[in-house]
Amino acid sequence: MATQLNLEEQEQLDELKHFWKQWGNLITWVLIVVMGAYAAWNAYQYYQRSQATQAAGMFTEVERSVASKDAAKIERALADMNAKFGSTTYAQQAGLLAGKSLFELGKTDAAKAALNNVAQNAKDEGYQALAKLRLSAVAIEAKNYDDALKQLSGTFPAEFAALADDRRGDVYALQGKTAEAKAEYVKAYKGFDDKTAYRRLVEVKINALGGDAVTTPAK
Repeated sequence: MATQLNLEEQEQLDELKHFWKQWGNLITWVLIVVMGAYAAWNAYQYYQRSQATQAAGMFTEVERSVASKDAAKIERALADMNAKFGSTTYAQQAGLLAGKSLFELGKTDAAKAALNNVAQNAKDEGYQALAKLRLSAVAIEAKNYDDALKQLSGTFPAEFAALADDRRGDVYALQGKTAEAKAEYVKAYKGFDDKTAYRRLVEVKINALGGDAVTTPAK
């Protein structure tokens, strides 16, 4: 009985050796690839968390520089943010914040640079839309209406479409193009939710141009 068991064990061992000789290298490499991928994934997750933490800290520095109302500090903080964490959401938020503050401080070119960076490079369409809307406001302030309309061209995300329509209406009104202004305001009016307080202001704009928010057709 013991001899029979030994023979069976030997046969199984021989089969195992044959199997390993044929497939052992492949199995080993598969395990190496799987374990390597797992290690790489963990390393990537750690890197992402580390990047987010550091970017958050640098965003705080941008906020502090904005609070100081020191244009030079704002530009330096934003430049550091973009250099080190330019692909993060924090960098996009920092660009919008810094752009607004720099514009209020009279640093128009620096404000435009900050906002253009967000408009062109942000991965989030919402941030792009906000940057374009703010760039259009900068252009309107400079009476550069063609540039304002350029910033407002193209498609905006649904939640920003009515705001873009309203801003285009402002540009046309400033240009004396009453019909175009009314059409854009009507689109904005119909695009805003009826519970939105700003909708009432758009209605006032339409009425001021001799139109009616309900009966004036939108182009």
